[in-house]
Amino acid sequence: MALVGGAASLSACGGSPPDTASGKQLFTQRCGSCHTLADAGTKGVIGPNLDDAFKQDVADGLGRSSIEGVVRGQIKYPQGPQMPANLVKGNGVDDVAAYVAQTVGKTTGAGGGATGGGGGGPSGAATANARNEVEIPTDPTGLLQFKVKSAQAKAGKVTLLSKNDAPVPHDISVKGNGVNKQGPTVSNGKTSKVVADLKPGTYEFYCSVPGHEQAGMKGTLTVK
Repeated sequence: MALVGGAASLSACGGSPPDTASGKQLFTQRCGSCHTLADAGTKGVIGPNLDDAFKQDVADGLGRSSIEGVVRGQIKYPQGPQMPANLVKGNGVDDVAAYVAQTVGKTTGAGGGATGGGGGGPSGAATANARNEVEIPTDPTGLLQFKVKSAQAKAGKVTLLSKNDAPVPHDISVKGNGVNKQGPTVSNGKTSKVVADLKPGTYEFYCSVPGHEQAGMKGTLTVK
């Protein structure tokens, strides 16, 4: 999704008001792997940083409704080869446009902006239990991040478990030192699981869904 700033007012015509909560979910799932938006907690770098792209427009007093129109137009008529057509369809176009317009430039932290939700970035470490299983849950609000930034396990057979309560699909994967294994992609309360024989060293746990690792969905696994 390659959105850019610039003033052009394109108003939605009639119908029910946009659902910004749904817009946030759609943006995180469909757009976050390419775009940075502080409120959504996304850190994509393929497309423009939306907070930066509209920074001058916001400073110049451009109305949020005008920004909404710009975003809507970019979704419906994408410019350039990087942003696919029909990324969002139907009412989702208005929902995403309204969400972005309301929150762009409001650097209140991951998920903590105008639409609420979120709980900050990942913190702390996960430690393996007696069975050498490590629980690394995803952010329940759908942000592209795990709830911890590091994990520890003993050498040998290591099991990584990642419960995903959000509708946004994620998996748990591990790579490093010649290892690269992915667990199944899950959502809505299911748990992804990956098992690997690991020697002492440093590895990376990550989500292998395209764009999610690049958006920051990863951490360090230390095996001793």
